[in-house]
Amino acid sequence: YLAKPGEQTRIIPVKDVIEPRVKVSGDGGVFPGFISKVDMVGEGQTHVLKGAAVVTTGKIVGFQEGVIDMSGLGAEYTPFSKTMNVVVKVEPIEGLHQHEHESVVRLAGFRAAEYLGKAGQNIEPDSVDVFETKPLLEQVKEYPDLPKIAYVYMLQTQGLLHNTYVYGVDAKEIIPTLIYPTEVMDGAVVSGNCVSACDKNPTYVHQNNPIIHDLYERHGKNFNFIGCVITNENVTLSDKERSSDMTAKLVEFLGADGVIISEEGFGNPDADLVMNCSKIEKRGIKTVLITDEYAGRDGASQSLADSTEHGDAVISAGNANEIIKLPPMKTVIGYPEVAGTIAGGFAGSLGDDGSIIAEIQVITGAT
Repeated sequence: YLAKPGEQTRIIPVKDVIEPRVKVSGDGGVFPGFISKVDMVGEGQTHVLKGAAVVTTGKIVGFQEGVIDMSGLGAEYTPFSKTMNVVVKVEPIEGLHQHEHESVVRLAGFRAAEYLGKAGQNIEPDSVDVFETKPLLEQVKEYPDLPKIAYVYMLQTQGLLHNTYVYGVDAKEIIPTLIYPTEVMDGAVVSGNCVSACDKNPTYVHQNNPIIHDLYERHGKNFNFIGCVITNENVTLSDKERSSDMTAKLVEFLGADGVIISEEGFGNPDADLVMNCSKIEKRGIKTVLITDEYAGRDGASQSLADSTEHGDAVISAGNANEIIKLPPMKTVIGYPEVAGTIAGGFAGSLGDDGSIIAEIQVITGAT
């Protein structure tokens, strides 16, 4: 199926969104650990089919999946209303286990994106962007008079269909580590999530992480972007303590003057966000937090499940509980009846005319 910007088309339920890319030089290939061998990526040249995306849909895997409208009010809340979407509808065989179902849909999306990406392999690019992070000591020396900024990249890893993968490894099994920011551009970090659609990072968002892009844009001008720490969001207290301790240690090891910390998901991971913030601030390193809020439909409730006095610089991506009415669409790819089942929907969400009344958390990429 094809879904184009401006069309009266709805995709529901949305599992993942992936950007077609192909490596034309440098080690490894796209989506290492899944499509390509487990080689280190992030260097060389990668061609991108900018403006195109693969969207996976089909019978619902987990209740926390999403909606993409290509026009109307809902289109204003998702970046994927602006992409030319190749929609892959995956139907499970009878009796397929839920986790196997998720894995099949995930791999189908990666394979489709790899296939489409190869169309750009021998094409002269319309434009070229250059991103570079040098080995740490070289990077620090390059801009000695600018503040050193690192990025703490929190990955959803609660399990039970809330998973993110790093070089093919379930990230809940790792301890925090350093990566070159360019590694994510080749698909070293991918989504396996059925977490709430508004605040999960589809694979496309990992490939185009806007924080990394913005940090590179200001690198050498306002600050020295020295690197990226990836960390997980596990569910037990001991795991949270271990990961936040390691994260703070790595940030200090980098010699950072400040960090940006982004959270994926909400609720339980709010504790990870607060622990990371507190422990890094206590080492004398400034933090800026990026998260969305679940402040109730009237916006009057506590926004996060945890808090800290150290979290005094926070960027909100919006209130996921806000109610929205999505108009009916002429074409629906998928299964509209799940509107009342996915997170943010409720009994009666789907109107007789095909409209949907729900919280904006049903929209993929809304917050």
